[in-house]
This record gives sequence, structure tokens and C-alpha cells, in this order.
Amino acid sequence: MDADTLVIGAGFGGLSAALHLADAGQRVVLCEALNYPGGCASTFRRDGLQFEAGATLFFGFGEGQLMHRWVQRFGLDVQADRLAPVLTLRAPGLELVVDPERDAFVERLAALPGAPQAAIRRFFHAQARLAAGLHPVLEQPDLLPPWGPAALLSHAVHLPRYLPLAGALGRPAAALLARTGADFEPLRLWLDAACQITVQAAASEAEAPFALSAVDMFFKGAYHVRGGIGALATALVRAIRARGGDVQLATRVRRLERRAGGWAVHTRRGVVTAERVVANVLPQDLAGLADVRSPRLDALGRRVRGGWGAAMLYLVVADEGLPRHAFHLQLVGESRRPLIEGNLVLCSVSDAREERSPPGTRTVTVSTHVPLPTDAAAVEAVQARMRRTVAERAPELRVVRELTASPRTFQRFTRRHGGYVGGVPRRTGLGQYLDLLHRPVAPGLYLVGDTVFPGQSTLATAVGGQRVARTLDARVVA
Repeated sequence: MDADTLVIGAGFGGLSAALHLADAGQRVVLCEALNYPGGCASTFRRDGLQFEAGATLFFGFGEGQLMHRWVQRFGLDVQADRLAPVLTLRAPGLELVVDPERDAFVERLAALPGAPQAAIRRFFHAQARLAAGLHPVLEQPDLLPPWGPAALLSHAVHLPRYLPLAGALGRPAAALLARTGADFEPLRLWLDAACQITVQAAASEAEAPFALSAVDMFFKGAYHVRGGIGALATALVRAIRARGGDVQLATRVRRLERRAGGWAVHTRRGVVTAERVVANVLPQDLAGLADVRSPRLDALGRRVRGGWGAAMLYLVVADEGLPRHAFHLQLVGESRRPLIEGNLVLCSVSDAREERSPPGTRTVTVSTHVPLPTDAAAVEAVQARMRRTVAERAPELRVVRELTASPRTFQRFTRRHGGYVGGVPRRTGLGQYLDLLHRPVAPGLYLVGDTVFPGQSTLATAVGGQRVARTLDARVVA
């Protein structure tokens, strides 16, 4: 079998690259080791139950945003419901509802006892200006380097929009709190928790432009996909196939061999020859497949090792008394402890209409970050802390059944090396911006996913996949 491009991994970066290349007329083969698509953002079944692989918030379905455009352009058969509220943050002495409209959320914060109202408004005004400078660049692949004449002209026209970014480069997100006088504990806690789930770093160490643009997504098109995020991944698979792409699920790639003019890709089903390979895997996984010497691949692998693993609880809870729609909770056990290892958990509760579990029950995915490597005893201690946090902060979630997952489990059902989740944490440093410069790790070999594109959201990886496709084929429509 021959292909123009072979894509390894049906995470959202791989799905996006494969879809856009197939839409441009390329012969595309997409190989996924699992028997369902989505990678870290997938929906799986166990014992007749259906769970999100990780607690998942999904963005980009607002009018004119990326996923909204894709649904219309590619005819994706998905139904998405706007989240209102986006989520609720609960901590000792605090319950903070995060509204889908920024102004409403700002006023909610300003109404809290002791809130510095003017400072809070200054903070969000500055945050919105930062996001307005970076979001269009990250969401539109044609505005990312390498730049053509049209992109350079667009950047020149919008130069004033970028000026607020200059003062934030190389600074942590929390610095904006001090600069605006908004170091108010509920706001600081919300920012810290939001940074942990968007850029995988505390607000005190997260690179400000990336972090403050990422939290802006709470106010820009947060939706719940009916049937789980896996329903969207499956719709993308159908769209790829409708455009002539060959999607092979349950087909593990075993080895990449460089040949004249391209690659021989050894899979469970045989050998595919391709001019180029796009890999939606971690650098360590790619290094294990391809016999290439790549300093960049080694460097990316080292950065991933500074990231996190995930400890999970998959719960079946009684439905009585819960809102009928899907909802999300961020639960903090102790406000002054680091927001990891079960002290901060994100809970995604399914929609009652989705029938993911027996009548009268709902499924809930609960996740937290843990440092890696870690052993079984440490994971069990973290999961015990997760149970306490859920019981103390969300007593309405009455558990009738529980399944657990460790980083080792996560590695098994997502195929990610070591169980790492979230790619490279976007900690403070100008080196983070090198990821905007698209470079292959070897001739004809490209990485996509959260390792090589700023931001850990599914939306960011989808944009990254589209950007790689555009780099490989000028016919790709952004």
C-alpha cells in the first residue's frame, strides 16, 4: 500500500492533520493502535459503562470558532450543548460559578466579600487584551511561521493588538495579579486552578501569554459534546473516510524505516510506504519507532519528562438531585496546598440524556495530576485523597460504583509513554515560543499534538494538526 502521508495516532492532532490532508486530495492513511479514536480526549466503554478517558472541557464551538467552522464545513454529525455555567470551583469557604460570559464572571468575583472591585476589573481588562493579541495567531494556522506575504501584511495591520504581549513575555501569569493590584485569594485560586488544567503549570510559573490566553477560552465557546468527546473524534473519522482517507483502528505501528523518497511504515496489518509521516505521539514513543538521530526529538522528550501523569477515578453516581445536563466541577481540598495529587480534582459529569450507565445513574470522570515516575502505593494514596476531596466538596455525587486508573493504566489505554498526560507544561520562559516555529524532527517526519504546539487543550492540538497539514500541502484550506 502506498500513501502520500501516513498519520500515526488518532488523537485530535492526528485526526485534524489527516482530515485536512485528505480534504486537499492527498492519499492519507491513519493508523491508531486503539479500537476507538480520540487518544487522551476519547470516550471508552467498560462493563457496559461509558466514560471520558480524562475529565474533559471542550472549547471552540462558539459562533465562528474553529470547531463551529469544522462542523459546518465538513458536515460533522455531532450535537454540542453550550455549558452554562462552564464549571463550578469549590474550595474551603468558597463556591465560585464560572459564567460563560466574562463580564458576568467579573461581576460575580467583584461581589465577593472584601473583593478589590476596581483591581479585579483591571486584571480582566488586561487579561482580555493579552488573549486578543495571541488567540488569533494560535487559532489561524496561516498566521503562524513560516510567514508568507499575506500573513506578514495581516500581522502589520494588527501590530497594535500585539503590543500588550510584549510586557508579558517571560513572566508568570500570577504577575498580572500583582501588577493590577488584584491579588485577591478567590481570584488567585481560580487562576491557579485554571492554569493547572489548561497549561499544566501553576499560575506562579506558567508563561503569562499562553496561560492567560488559555483561560480566556472559558469565555469563548465552552460546550459539551453529546455522547462524549469520543463522538466528535468518531465524526472526524467519518469525515476523513468520506474524503478518501483510510483510517485503520486497532492497527499499531511497530516500526518506521527510512527509505529513498520516504518511509516504510511497518504496521500490524503490513507495510505502508509513504512520502512523509505525521506522528501524534509523544517524542519518546516516536524515538522508539524510528531509527533516527534527532537532537530536537531528544530535547522534546526531556521537556515531557518535566510534566505530569494522571490518577483517575471513574465513578457511577446516583442521578437523583443532579442537574440533567452535563456539568463540570473543580474541587480543592486545601486552598494553601499545591493543586496536585488529589488536592485539586476536575470532575466531568455526563448528561442524563446520554444513557452511559444503568437507569437512575450517571458516569463521572475524576482526574488529578501526579508527578512521574510514581509507584503503586503513591498512586493509591493520591486516589484516597481524591475520594476525600470529592466527598467533602461534592457530597451530591453519591457513588454507587468506582473504577480506578493510574498513570500505568492511562499508558495502557492511551498508548502514551509512561502515562504522561498534557504534553509539555508551559512554564515561564522565552523558549516556549520556539514551538511556534514548525520544524520536522527528521526529513519527512513531523510531530503533532500537545508536545509541539502551545497549549494542552484539544482545541490547541486540533489547530496544530491543521497547521502541519498546511505546511505539508499548500492546497489545505485553513
